[in-house]
Amino acid sequence: MKYALVLGGGGITGIAWETGLLTGLRDAGVDLTGADLIVGTSAGSVVGAQVATGVPLDELYARQLQPVNTAVERAPDIGPLTEFFSAARSPSAQGWTRPTREVLAWIGEQARAAATSLREGSRLEAVMARLPIHHWPERRLLVTAVDTEDGSFVVWDRTSGVALPLAVASSCAVPWVYPPVTINGRRYMDGGVRSTTNADVAAGYELVLIVAPMGAVVSAPLQEEVAELQEAGSAVDVVLPDEAALDAIGPNPLDPARRPAAAAAGLAQAKTTAETISAVRTRLR
Repeated sequence: MKYALVLGGGGITGIAWETGLLTGLRDAGVDLTGADLIVGTSAGSVVGAQVATGVPLDELYARQLQPVNTAVERAPDIGPLTEFFSAARSPSAQGWTRPTREVLAWIGEQARAAATSLREGSRLEAVMARLPIHHWPERRLLVTAVDTEDGSFVVWDRTSGVALPLAVASSCAVPWVYPPVTINGRRYMDGGVRSTTNADVAAGYELVLIVAPMGAVVSAPLQEEVAELQEAGSAVDVVLPDEAALDAIGPNPLDPARRPAAAAAGLAQAKTTAETISAVRTRLR
């Protein structure tokens, strides 16, 4: 059976939680890393690129548990980003799904104008350090981003002519926090601004498993994507952080101090998740 693994955005703690979860699921006999398609958005683009290029899960998990030097790695201010997601959850936004292209273009304008603590080159170096392998894998990997100028949605793959680290950096360019990434003369921002999962990209696959660190924060777009996939004939399973994982992740997904705890929470949650997605195990046989 052809199946897709969708890895959603969720910042530094999202990378950690997803890594712990995938490692724990493998230990429980549900190895999702052999997916026919991996879709990565923001944090999910990092984990997706790591997994698709064959970096061992044990190595990735060990990296997440390394001590954090809080004097060097500090949590950035995510005030404007929090306001954006709060607006999406407000009663007046009932029925809010993915932002329109016009809204994305407005956010893109804000992203280009924002003063960030890191320069574009330094940010790219940080992303490259997270990717042990810098070339696109043979297997199908899709990385999402948004053009800051016109709000258009972009999906990078190995045929796009864009280096893998650049594609991942663009997908991780959180507006108001990190600078947009320049590719072929245009500037791109985090694909999670359109949707924290962009699971609709996996249309056409018989089984789609969505791992969504922020699925409970902005649920409407995810619900819409699940409905679209199901209507098109896909069987869909969604994994969200459990209560213990949410406590470990905390209020700021970009807080590096919470990385080890988030990874451990993902590993612990996998024991239960392996049972709740037992149908996935059956379908993958």
